[in-house]
Amino acid sequence: MAVQSSELTSVQFKTLRAIQRFVEENGFPPTVGELAESLSKTKASVHANLDMLIRKGFIKRTLGKARSIEIIRPPQATVIDVVAIPLLGHVPAGVPVTVEEHSSGEILVEASVVGKDSCFALKVSGDSMMDADILEGDVLVVRQQPLAAHGEIVVASIDGEVTVKRLDITRSSIRLMPENADFKPIEVTHNNDLKILGKVIATRRTVILPR
Repeated sequence: MAVQSSELTSVQFKTLRAIQRFVEENGFPPTVGELAESLSKTKASVHANLDMLIRKGFIKRTLGKARSIEIIRPPQATVIDVVAIPLLGHVPAGVPVTVEEHSSGEILVEASVVGKDSCFALKVSGDSMMDADILEGDVLVVRQQPLAAHGEIVVASIDGEVTVKRLDITRSSIRLMPENADFKPIEVTHNNDLKILGKVIATRRTVILPR
């Protein structure tokens, strides 16, 4: 699957493409009124978009002169390959709780991020990882792996309950560390059943595609 992205907003991109098509079909640039009609927008809205296109260096105009819109930088879009990975319930960025392990939708992620690895996504609840820029409502992209290194942010199961924390490993201890001074580290002892479910490889604030 591929999607397009550019430095322009979708409205600005459509405005620039409308100008480009008009010039190709007629041999001269459109008036603001003609642009407004083709885009089903008000003249005021088109004026605002033209001003932004001028500021971004895509067009230039001669004020007071009709049909003076000139494209100096054609619209270009970058094609990005994306893949859909399953969204599995919620993971607390707080005290561990049981996570719902069923697919509640999908999230689109750049193929370059996922690679050939088996990945899943979890939505964050809580704010214990806020200093690592993992916030309430974020979606974590997680690479499935049973092991992780010291300092990595992981999704871990401890005694059957799931949380997201930074893994702290020393010769004498293992701790699951929050990134918020209001929360205490979770000490892992030999009496605990600790399982690493995966390593967090990306954070997204995005739209979920429901099934």
